[in-house]
Amino acid sequence: MTTAARPTYDPAKGKGESELTYLTSAKDLPSHTKLKTRQPGQGGDAEYTKEELRLQLEEAERRHFASKSKGDSADSKSTDEKARFIEMAQQLDAESSQESQSDSSEEDDDSESEDETALLMRELEKIKQERAEEKARQEKEEMEQQLMAENHGAFKSNPLLDNSFSVKRRWDDDVVFRNQARGDENKPQKRFVNDMLRSDFHRKFMRKYIY
Repeated sequence: MTTAARPTYDPAKGKGESELTYLTSAKDLPSHTKLKTRQPGQGGDAEYTKEELRLQLEEAERRHFASKSKGDSADSKSTDEKARFIEMAQQLDAESSQESQSDSSEEDDDSESEDETALLMRELEKIKQERAEEKARQEKEEMEQQLMAENHGAFKSNPLLDNSFSVKRRWDDDVVFRNQARGDENKPQKRFVNDMLRSDFHRKFMRKYIY
């Protein structure tokens, strides 16, 4: 771009000046000296690569199966504990019935009944705690399954991440003027004949207008 039309910032001086100064306009200085790069979170390339998403899915699947196996063992353990508690309660009932039939004092009966009540209350609290833990475990499994389903849906919705994706048809299959040159293979090629009476143009003219 020329700078001839711009006004001068210093009047013209003769060649006899000892010290020459060069004034530069601010418009002539370089303006953009730093390359602007894309920051994380501004789009462009995906934040997570395909390999990272695959590792996340594998980790979530591993945690799911580990928690499931742990839950099965916890279920069997809780079932055994419940059976043991029921057996203990039956034994306590049998002992209490035998003790009630025996000649024992009222103070002994009261202390035994209080012990049985305290034991049953502890068992009840333990059963409630087990149910709360089971409910929390089921909610955690449901959240992990939902996360896996969302990640799987993200893979399926993006055709670029699917290795089996292929273009089914060309982009110009439905255009109007397609294959316009089809059928031109049988056209006779033009040739040069050094005789006007035997040239292709003369023969075509004679067939059209004379014969």
